[in-house]
Amino acid sequence: MAHQLLAAATAAVSSPYISTPAAQISASPARRRPGGVAIRCAPSGGATPAGGDTKSRLKVGSPIVILEAPVMLKTAASVPSLRHNGGQVKAGDVGRILARKPKDVWAVRLAVGTYLLDGKLFRPLDAGEDDEESTGE
Repeated sequence: MAHQLLAAATAAVSSPYISTPAAQISASPARRRPGGVAIRCAPSGGATPAGGDTKSRLKVGSPIVILEAPVMLKTAASVPSLRHNGGQVKAGDVGRILARKPKDVWAVRLAVGTYLLDGKLFRPLDAGEDDEESTGE
């Protein structure tokens, strides 16, 4: 429909900017080439890496526990700043995920502030693990 209107408009108006005559404009909205290949990027069904299970459980609002204290901390403010970790964030601290950033970086809310942390520095906190540890003592 749009091509017919375009053809009618170009036939009615004579312009030096239009080089295609109205008779050569295609009436079909899209052309498909035979033998075209469609590629769809999707995760494979069965091939997941060994650590893929823990990271797939991470989502906004998930509680996490710090495994390793980072040397430098980047704040998750609108204007982030990079600071030396002078003992503010330690291994074993518990926080909550606020957002996901590119390249396995997560905005994590801790008791001392909100920081951008690499995914390899923490793991999901399972409530069952805490119960087992407290009853085992």
